[in-house]
Amino acid sequence: MAFTGEVITNGISPKKIEDLDEKENLWTAILSEVQTKGSTKLPSNKSILVLGDNESGKTTVIAKLQGVEDPKKGYGLEYAYIDVRDEYRDDSTRLSVWVLDGEPSHAHLLKFALSEETFPHTMIMFVVSMTTPWNIMEQLENWATILQDHIDKLNISPEKLEEYRNQCIHKWQEYIEHGEDLEIDSALRRTSRNTDEEHNYRNESFPLGEGVLTRNLGLDIVVVVTKTDCTASLEQDHDYRDEHFDFIQQWIRKFCLQYGAALFYTSAKEDKNCDLLYKYLTHRIYGFSFRTPALVVEKDAVFIPSGWDNMKKISILYENMQVMKPDDYYRDVIVPPPLRKAVTRAVEIQAENEQDFLNKLLQQLQQGNLPVQTAGLRGEPTSLRSPVGVQLSSDRRLSGSPSLQTQLNLGSPKKIDPNKPGAAAAGEGVLANFFNSLLHKKHGSPGMNKSQNDYSLPSSALGGMSPLEKAAVRSDAAAELDRLARKKLPGSPIGSASLSQSSSPDQSLNSTDC
Repeated sequence: MAFTGEVITNGISPKKIEDLDEKENLWTAILSEVQTKGSTKLPSNKSILVLGDNESGKTTVIAKLQGVEDPKKGYGLEYAYIDVRDEYRDDSTRLSVWVLDGEPSHAHLLKFALSEETFPHTMIMFVVSMTTPWNIMEQLENWATILQDHIDKLNISPEKLEEYRNQCIHKWQEYIEHGEDLEIDSALRRTSRNTDEEHNYRNESFPLGEGVLTRNLGLDIVVVVTKTDCTASLEQDHDYRDEHFDFIQQWIRKFCLQYGAALFYTSAKEDKNCDLLYKYLTHRIYGFSFRTPALVVEKDAVFIPSGWDNMKKISILYENMQVMKPDDYYRDVIVPPPLRKAVTRAVEIQAENEQDFLNKLLQQLQQGNLPVQTAGLRGEPTSLRSPVGVQLSSDRRLSGSPSLQTQLNLGSPKKIDPNKPGAAAAGEGVLANFFNSLLHKKHGSPGMNKSQNDYSLPSSALGGMSPLEKAAVRSDAAAELDRLARKKLPGSPIGSASLSQSSSPDQSLNSTDC
């Protein structure tokens, strides 16, 4: 048997062993590649916590990031999500968004959005509005304090919290101003972003600039100033100038330095910086490429990324300040407008329905609470004159007959005072003479109508009167004659009939003389 030079080991030739090693290495390479690809998928546990007062524009900003035209406002703690897609890897995920109500009383709901497990995967967004610039700094300080109080209540060990703070310091110093350098080996950056969360930074102090990260919360923070399109109305209505907007900006930028936050001026109405905000958020959370530098030229579209700013750059704004100083108290310069007094308008009085008003009067009349002659609106007495000629009683006083009184005053310009002595006798004599002059007419006189009684008034005496007034005078005269006739003593030869038929003026005068 010839020797082939091959050494047989356990019945397997070296060639076969080499083939098996190659197959094993191939499977190892495939498994390693699958594992590598699996680690580059976009994580689904990332979230954004939005904090701000009511009417600051929180819901509108998130709707813009979602691409929704009609945002729906919630109550308490609202949940939403933003679809994020990586075109390079053809991968997509959902970025969770928690929007807290503007009332500080709802701060206890933060435990559902920010806990010990979600702390390293959460970004904070402070939202303020340019419509009320005098409240911007107060709102930022209030919400930062609320967030700090909530973090203190979390069960996070001091070592772990210090690690999160060192990560924020590392991200601040890792900022590169040239955007093209951020795109170098983006796949490697995305792979390293997951390992960064598990990497232990050394517990040492990094050299930072003045005022940078003095209040480090261990969270990535973005400050968003909304409704910057209101700058024109501020200039017109409140006499704001460029130095006022520079004063506001330098205060906000100093706040961002303390917390290591980025700054955005946005306007959903004019669509300013909304797309840029979306790109920056995906860059900070998922490691996407971002090449936009800082924007500080336009006062209503400012963008300052985290890690770019410092006190020297902020001091450039001081050059434009002439009236105020940079260190002045914020509320002393940006003064709230005086409260306008409410205009007192005259109360409109609704007229009562006519039928309801008449029904009330009817009830009062039936109950005897309202006189017939005086009934008025709002308690004011109003004379309700009864129709003339309706009175049935002939025994009436002279004052109750205004038409007769008018006739009596035609020939007597002087009024008789009833309080003077002899006034009653004089008045009765005048009345007797008046009726005697009326009765002293012949039957065939031109002023006498055959259809009238003999004691009817002549037409000349009724001249210029309306038909109702004429009827009233005739009725009053007839009733007065009847009264005088009944007052005569019994046995008197003169009665009502003899009065009406008398043709002698002397007889008429004697018969009516009292």
